[in-house]
Amino acid sequence: MATLEVRDLHVAVMDEESKKEKEILKGVNLKMNTGEIHAIMGPNGTGKSTLSQTIMGQSGYHVTQGDILLDGESILDMPVDERARKGLFLAMQYPAEIQGVTNAEFLRAAINARRADDDQISVMDFIKKLDKNLELLDMSQKMTERYLNEGFSGGEKKRNEILQLLMIEPSFAILDEIDSGLDIDALKVVSKGVNSMRGDNFGSLIITHYQRLLNYIVPDTVHVMMGGKIVKTGGPELAKKLEDEGYAGLRDELGLDIKLVDDED
Repeated sequence: MATLEVRDLHVAVMDEESKKEKEILKGVNLKMNTGEIHAIMGPNGTGKSTLSQTIMGQSGYHVTQGDILLDGESILDMPVDERARKGLFLAMQYPAEIQGVTNAEFLRAAINARRADDDQISVMDFIKKLDKNLELLDMSQKMTERYLNEGFSGGEKKRNEILQLLMIEPSFAILDEIDSGLDIDALKVVSKGVNSMRGDNFGSLIITHYQRLLNYIVPDTVHVMMGGKIVKTGGPELAKKLEDEGYAGLRDELGLDIKLVDDED
């Protein structure tokens, strides 16, 4: 069993207008194990995407206090590629397009990057695994021949992120609003892919605004973020309560002095 722990995490980003750092995360605490699905919900501007980007080590996010531990080891000083090799995966809201690299080439390179030199995946094994996952996600073989995300629709990009997840098989997947912009059919396919990964060797942190995704990927634990902190944790029923009562209702229930604004996460 692997563990991912966020401990008293404070993160600041540069505000382009004032040219000063602005604190976004103000003491986030979270611990999860493989075998578990956790969901993070919260209004815009509360820092959900900042948390996901910081865990993965993306540039521009300054950790001013706290730590991120993978199996008890701090990963703060590790670059993105090293964190990925250690078993972290981030499915982003807006995946990048990469010209000149096909999906198949990228996937095989990503798989082998996590393996020792004497344990590289063979072409035959790669093709078998790819065909199996393409069928699961109802994706065409032609998708693997296209350049990575180039010219893909929003739904195709999201399916492609889940294909990467299935092929790479990380210990922990951070799924940042994978339901954004998906119609109901695409949402079901994406959820099917994530659910197929559930097991003792896989954990996922799902960031979403909406209950509808959690109808298909039922989490073990739901966390609510407001004002840069996790203010409440519960089971799947917490997400349903938010759907009925909204974040303002929870804020008032907890007596929080937090303004709900539609700022950038």
